[in-house]
Amino acid sequence: MKEESLNSVSIRQLMATVVAALVLALALPTFAAAAQEDHSDNGRGKVVDVMTRNLYLGADLAPAIGAKDLNEFVVANGKILREVSENNFPVRAQGLAREILTEKPDLVGLQEVALWRTGPPSLAPVLSGEPSATTVRYDYLQLLLDQLNKGPDRYEVVVVQDEFDLEAPGDENNVAGDGPAEQGIPNAEINGRLTMRDVILARTNGGVQTANPQSGNFETLLAVPILGKPLTIKRGWTATDARVPGSDWFRFVNTHLEAFDPAALVPSIRALQASELVAPDGPATSDLPVVLVGDLNSDDDTVAPGDQQAYRVLLEAGMVERSTADPLSCCLESSLLAEGAGGSVADFDHQVDHVMTRDPSDVALKSSTVTGLLPVNGFWSSDHAGVFSALRFSH
Repeated sequence: MKEESLNSVSIRQLMATVVAALVLALALPTFAAAAQEDHSDNGRGKVVDVMTRNLYLGADLAPAIGAKDLNEFVVANGKILREVSENNFPVRAQGLAREILTEKPDLVGLQEVALWRTGPPSLAPVLSGEPSATTVRYDYLQLLLDQLNKGPDRYEVVVVQDEFDLEAPGDENNVAGDGPAEQGIPNAEINGRLTMRDVILARTNGGVQTANPQSGNFETLLAVPILGKPLTIKRGWTATDARVPGSDWFRFVNTHLEAFDPAALVPSIRALQASELVAPDGPATSDLPVVLVGDLNSDDDTVAPGDQQAYRVLLEAGMVERSTADPLSCCLESSLLAEGAGGSVADFDHQVDHVMTRDPSDVALKSSTVTGLLPVNGFWSSDHAGVFSALRFSH
């Protein structure tokens, strides 16, 4: 009798398990179909959502680059460090993350992903060109990831490319005489080091696949004089092959062309960098459909004629715009991003942040919007706005 009761219980449990398994099996295709629908455009192709976002390094570097002597240089560097702190990236990262999590791009191209480090005051990194400061003050990439990965919408790093890496002494505390007099910098109590990076992020819960990550620096680079010594400003690009559920593979390229380029140069530094992108062996040349995003510091009609050269190089290579120009996305005129510090939405009066494709017959624009045109938590998220585009792929 006891054995019979146990068998009855076992049979009931088995039947319940089978029923649960059948329910789950029937439900799984529904879940898979829902995932597919996120990228389907009613039979007209697959939709891939992309975004370009310049984070703003945190300060205006021009006074340091233009310093006429060592003392002016140290003062300018101290002001840069103070501005970076005033511009509060930990708070700005909250606004940036909100933009990304609201739009849910499958792929994001980030520029000016600064890494700020400090060290003891010294002229050696300027004289040798070899930075050495290691104490991290602000890691923009990690701070942004911390905000993005708080909730269910999560992002991961696909590829990072280091760009220029500069270190110099500064008078951050405005206290005279607390630096090394024997090095000729008695007013510098600290060294500040800025490492610029370009980054591609992918959405981890949207079925995005990536492969073949690549990155590099341009061969054509601007050299700026720092205290009479030419200093090379590295710029470059990041790239990956990618696809979303139901789509074919495509090439996604993110770049930041030279910002300090003298407009009178013909061809300009950034125009030559653009030529490298679309060269036969360049990152934006592929058998796959190509999507290019980034801060090009160039446009064909909203910037000065000298600054139009790079964009026209891309147009001549067959690139076509796939983002909105209404509204425009650049740029605040104030180097300080606190609300009320001088920046205004009226400052966004030209376009340098672009989404483009080299394969217009395969990649159509479904919709595009500009993000970050208002302050969040008392700060503009960046001096740039973000540009988001939903792209309809034919395959």
